[in-house]
Formats: sequence, structure tokens, C-alpha cells
Amino acid sequence: MQTEIESQGQAPPLAERAYRVLRDRLIMLDLPPGSPLSESQLSAELGLGRTPLREALKRLETDHLVVSYPRRGTFATIVDITELAAISEVRLLLEPAAAGRAARMLTPALRGELEHTAAAVEAIDETRAPRELIEYDLEVHRLIYRAAGNHHLEASLVRLDNLATRIWCLVLDRLPPIAEHIAGHGALLRAILDGDDAAAQKLARDHVRDFEVTVREAL
Repeated sequence: MQTEIESQGQAPPLAERAYRVLRDRLIMLDLPPGSPLSESQLSAELGLGRTPLREALKRLETDHLVVSYPRRGTFATIVDITELAAISEVRLLLEPAAAGRAARMLTPALRGELEHTAAAVEAIDETRAPRELIEYDLEVHRLIYRAAGNHHLEASLVRLDNLATRIWCLVLDRLPPIAEHIAGHGALLRAILDGDDAAAQKLARDHVRDFEVTVREAL
């Protein structure tokens, strides 16, 4: 998944790189819920010193993706399925707000990226691996949040979407095929590209509701 810094041709700072790599591993459950995170092992694996790694872990704790205990260490948080309703409640307010702002305020610099992403998700079919589909979903959401042009809104939604995606990954083997759900983002991106505020908000709201219903049916 390409980050904003990388898309601008810049190498991210070491702590930022560590944060993004570990964040996505935690979201995708590559680092299993409840598992211990060894600083020495992660430092060697990522080729980073302890200082940037610890900075990354502090941010991840704020994101509720890891938890640290004195004298015990740092662990990946448990995925709490009971949080789904609370997460969805806030996303139903913020996702439409972000999509509407993106439709109204889309910059020329991001238009090409949205057009490319829209074409990519519209071409998605059932031959794609579930992991690849979820990575597409994360990419689309993060792009829309960035296009909204409000860093407070973006930060809040990224954190909520990360937590929702962990729940999704936890029940993935019980879900129906998700390709259609991901391809549906194409209509949302097209509404933003067309500057259609109302349509973008409706599609974003419907997407969050469909997600919650699908996950609940799998539980």
C-alpha cells in the first residue's frame, strides 16, 4: 500500500516507516491479536534502531492497536467484536462528511490518483485474493480521507477504519465473497470526481451500513 509520503517521491522518516509497516501488519492480523511484540526482533526485522521503533509503538498504542504493560512488554490488542456498533456509529457520521468534503474540495493533485484508483477497483473480480481486496479497501478509504483536506477528520477516520478492518479480517473466512463490496467503491470515487457532494455522502453512508450488516451476519 503506497503512503502519501511515498507517492510524493520522498522516503518516510524511520519512525513513520516503522509505524506504517507495523500498523498494517496489526490490521491484517499478521501480528495476531494478543501476541507479544519483541522490540529486539522487530528492530532486527525492520532494520531499525530501538528509538524509531519505540516511537512507532507509542503511536500504535494511541491507535488502540497495541497495549504496553510495565515489566511485561508490548502486545497486539485483542480484536473486540463488541466494539463494532460503537465504531460504526461514529463512522456513519464521519465517513459521509469526509466523502462530501472530498467531492467539494478535490485538488488537481489528487484527481489523477482518484481516477486511477477508481479504474482499478472497478476492474476487481472474484479472482482476487481476499487479502488483496482488503488492501484495496484500505487504500480507497485512506485516499478519500486525504482528499477531504482536514487532517483531524483524516486521523480520526483512519483510526476507526483500521479497527473496523481488524474485525473484518477476524471473520473473513465466514464472510461471503467480498469483491463486489470492494468494487462498489468505484461509484463512490466517481461521485467525488464529479463533485457530487450528496451522492458521495449517500454512498459512503450505505457502504458503512452494508459493512456492519455483513459482519454481523457472519458472527
